[in-house]
Amino acid sequence: MPARITLTTDFGLEDHYVASMKGILLSMGPSDLQLIDISHMIPANDIMAASWTVREAVRSFPDDTIHLVVVDPGVGTDRDAVIVRWNRQWFVGPDNGLFSLMTEQEGVESWKLNQPSYWKEPVSNTFHGRDIFAPIAAHLANGVSPEKMGVAGHELLTWRWVEPILDHDGIRGWVAHIDRFGNLISNIPGSWMDGREQGSFKIYVGNTIIDALHPTFGAVEAGDEVAYIGSSGMLEVAVNQGHAGELLGVPKGSQLTVVFQHT
Repeated sequence: MPARITLTTDFGLEDHYVASMKGILLSMGPSDLQLIDISHMIPANDIMAASWTVREAVRSFPDDTIHLVVVDPGVGTDRDAVIVRWNRQWFVGPDNGLFSLMTEQEGVESWKLNQPSYWKEPVSNTFHGRDIFAPIAAHLANGVSPEKMGVAGHELLTWRWVEPILDHDGIRGWVAHIDRFGNLISNIPGSWMDGREQGSFKIYVGNTIIDALHPTFGAVEAGDEVAYIGSSGMLEVAVNQGHAGELLGVPKGSQLTVVFQHT
């Protein structure tokens, strides 16, 4: 099977940054290398958004895909650069909390990169995506072992998602991610709403109250609010054909509460 490398950055598509990384990968990687873009529209410096996006995407990729993730507000500082192995996938990028959020440290192996001979010289202080991470991903695709490029057993910088709280009276959760459509993706597992019939709960987010779950956006009129279980398996709130984050005045990190109606 050909080697595969995905790319996720906050670089956008207006500048040369993504193309420069792809040039390195194609120059240094195997001749049959496949490059797949996950996203280059991650909000600038938003480590949580990058982690969420990549974590959701990697579920669809074959084993041993290499994921190059560069959202790196600490580029050029003393933050570490790493290779990570998790869930039969490879990851390359900065150790800034991104990978601990994605993996939640379950079944993770990691290597701290410390062999500059595998990097592109000279190394810019501001573009490690091109000069360190892309070359390392290319070497992995060529079959170079991570032990040759780094030190095993590295302890990743640890961040954690805030956990939702479930009790007899309801669920207290938060908006973990807002996608480009403005849909509010909570950290509440959809399974926590199993068996809840219309009228047996109320969902509060911002100043909006919703008392039913629907299968999809189009189950309500255009412009109306809707709650549903999204493709990530989480409880989501949207505005049909509208941007819920803007229209409801709800930024990422806002509280989303489900109150059970007891009879």
